[in-house]
Amino acid sequence: MAYEWITEALEETWGALERLMDPQPASAYERQTCCPGWSVRDILSHLIGFELMLRGEPVPAREGPLPEHVRNVVGELNEAFVEAYRQVPGPEVLELFRRTTRTSLEHLRSLSDEAWSKVGWSPEGDRPYFRFMETRVLDSWIHLQDVRDALLEPADDHGSGEEIVVNRFESALPFVLGKKMHAPDGTVLRLNLSGRLARSVVIGVEVGRARALDEPVRDVTLEVTTPVALFWRRAAGRISAEAFLSASATQVRGNALKARDFAEALAIMI
Repeated sequence: MAYEWITEALEETWGALERLMDPQPASAYERQTCCPGWSVRDILSHLIGFELMLRGEPVPAREGPLPEHVRNVVGELNEAFVEAYRQVPGPEVLELFRRTTRTSLEHLRSLSDEAWSKVGWSPEGDRPYFRFMETRVLDSWIHLQDVRDALLEPADDHGSGEEIVVNRFESALPFVLGKKMHAPDGTVLRLNLSGRLARSVVIGVEVGRARALDEPVRDVTLEVTTPVALFWRRAAGRISAEAFLSASATQVRGNALKARDFAEALAIMI
């Protein structure tokens, strides 16, 4: 089946979140996460709500002003589901999460190759359905780490979800360098990632456009070496630019101001 690896990554990620929460006391669902205004329960509610919305379920009505952290239409939809489940006991939310995600997995496994390739709406604009589902992996996997951090139970998670996340953030580097940093022609960035998914990526700007460079490059404007875990955490906006650059495991060779600009621009997750 086409794109089975995406379905497997979602099953792996959602299953890990279930197993993490199963033994937790009710109080664990009230723990605040790094997501502004969201508790552990709220993250589960968000993941439930998005799956329900994708299958055509109505968005719950809400009243009153939106929280400051809501900045777009997708954020409004997320907040409606989060608020709708805020008074539901945590274990009940987990059971709903379990039922909802299993139904979603069954649906994904029933799709034809044509359905996976069909272009339609996504939070990033019109995209093929497989690209949208990759984004669901990205969102779910990052939120799994948010919950782990909130519960003070960090864990190595070297599965297919991590691979999709790191690959997606790597693919965004030309956008970071060209569109967010507005780097001039001739700028060359080398990013060295250490860890299980270690790699060295070189991005150059030519004729106003940034792209990945396959050919050997001697003159590098900026070289940043950092662990994979710090890379995805900064790209996901989970750590600050200062924390990223000042970490003992991060090394910078080149202009310090450009390094600061890169670290600021690297936060790309909506």
